[in-house]
Amino acid sequence: MISPDEWLARGQQLELLGHDIFYIDEAATDESRGTILLIHGFPTSSWDWWKIWPVLNKHYRLVAMDLLGFGFSAKPRFHDYRIMEQADLCEALADKLGLGQFHVLAHDYGDTVAQEMLARQNEELGVGKWQSCLLLNGGLFPETHRAVLAQKLLKSPVGFIFRHALTKKSLNKSFDHIFGETKASPEELDVFFELFDRDGGRQNVHRLIHYMSDRIEHRDRWVGALKNASCPIGLINGSLDPVSGNHMVQRFEEVVGSKHFIHRLPTVGHYPQVEAPEAVLVAYQQFLETL
Repeated sequence: MISPDEWLARGQQLELLGHDIFYIDEAATDESRGTILLIHGFPTSSWDWWKIWPVLNKHYRLVAMDLLGFGFSAKPRFHDYRIMEQADLCEALADKLGLGQFHVLAHDYGDTVAQEMLARQNEELGVGKWQSCLLLNGGLFPETHRAVLAQKLLKSPVGFIFRHALTKKSLNKSFDHIFGETKASPEELDVFFELFDRDGGRQNVHRLIHYMSDRIEHRDRWVGALKNASCPIGLINGSLDPVSGNHMVQRFEEVVGSKHFIHRLPTVGHYPQVEAPEAVLVAYQQFLETL
């Protein structure tokens, strides 16, 4: 397993839009087939991608950042964390690195960031030109997002109080609930909590949860982004995810369409790239081959 310190050493810090942001940018180790921008989920970080990183990095330049308030990036207190700003930061990084054409691979919270960025692509206002967008488990539709109890409490008026109850034990319990048949190892759970808690991260979690309200407010724009996508889009989904599993895929087929690339992982939960990295790599390669 790649340790957090090893992951940190492979990246660097960059000031973007007034914030200190951590990112990794690694060129393909073999013949290059392009660039992939990877966007992580809540409440974790870019470290989530470490299991699939080596295989993808053989043929793709990989770029991944820790979103504002997550992982090794800045975690300002009393900040109004919004999806729009996270999209701005991702685009600022893509612009800084000169990403002209690239694929997007996103998960969970990152799916929502990708939906806003895709809306900008459709409007021809985004940075660079997307070649594809593949989404892992995430709340693409607020009407099908089944929040766990911790998320509901954090979003409530007493969220600022409940954040103090988010201990390592309670976070591990939440992960155990949303994973499928293959659970996270104790070592993985330790890293999840370490990066979540780093630099006082817990103090902001009730503010970061505002993405659930953002999804409702911008539902038409972000669902419209999928329906009118200017690049090929697809899903790889862990069906056993109680938050955004097979029920979300069914809604996607109803609202967006069933002709897009859709790959179900029947024994997997909310974190496919952690639970079943080999299966995700096989499916993602199939998706890329369809382009």
